[in-house]
Amino acid sequence: MTKFSAPDAGDFAGAAELLLQADSLLITAGAGMSIDSGLPDFRGEHGFWRAYPALGRHGLSFYEIASPRAFRERPELAWGFYGHRLQLYRRTTPHEGFAILRALAQDMPRGGFVFTSNVDGHFQKAGFAAAQVAECHGTIHTLQCLDGCGHAPWSAQHFDPVVDDARCELRSALPCCPGCQGLARPNILMFSDGGWDGEAVEQQMARLERWLARTSRTVVLELGAGTTIPTVRRLGEQLGAPLIRMNPDEAAVVRRSDISLAVPALAGLRELSAALKAAASSPDWRSR
Repeated sequence: MTKFSAPDAGDFAGAAELLLQADSLLITAGAGMSIDSGLPDFRGEHGFWRAYPALGRHGLSFYEIASPRAFRERPELAWGFYGHRLQLYRRTTPHEGFAILRALAQDMPRGGFVFTSNVDGHFQKAGFAAAQVAECHGTIHTLQCLDGCGHAPWSAQHFDPVVDDARCELRSALPCCPGCQGLARPNILMFSDGGWDGEAVEQQMARLERWLARTSRTVVLELGAGTTIPTVRRLGEQLGAPLIRMNPDEAAVVRRSDISLAVPALAGLRELSAALKAAASSPDWRSR
């Protein structure tokens, strides 16, 4: 990988310098990217139960309801939770930061790619091509057979869940597998999940690897990825490429050459966009 000039550490000007030297942009995003669109924050039991008080009354944690076991033992409640999320993600508009990221990626000589743990599909909804996105935990917009009968995952577009929000229970019919007529579940990697069909994600990751092989000066821009489930953070750190990390609570970076920005995703992207415009308009930025 081509060597970058050392940026100013820890500020938006330094982040802008890295991006101006890059030929490609890898966007890595966790839940903090979606929170700015108004989606709920599940951090901690109290945050989860504020979003879903009915599950708090049942004493169910996020880890318990987001599991295949919940679909087997309490399917109406499990689909009440996921059905509500599916409808919420469908009606929510991705925030302005997604458009900023699209513009940044389009300006790169070798384009951009997204690696995200979010299952909401908002990068595609914001205009990113499906072939540019790897969703490491799957997507709520695809269903699969709970029993693993062998039928390939299918689109959830025809599933229109009706949920009693006060009870977090599905009131419409439970979705069924078209292969065996058994219960369907989201094609999402859940907790204690040995039955997830991850073939689509394997294909996405293969596309990401092929794209990376064609780049030489990639910069990783990480947004809202926490340490509780560190999949997103690990990928960016292991690539060896320069890393810009935006996170209001967990912005620390491992390497001194990486850039830490303790800001939420949307506010940080707005400021980064302004810094890029200022740096690009400077007559001597190429000599830095």
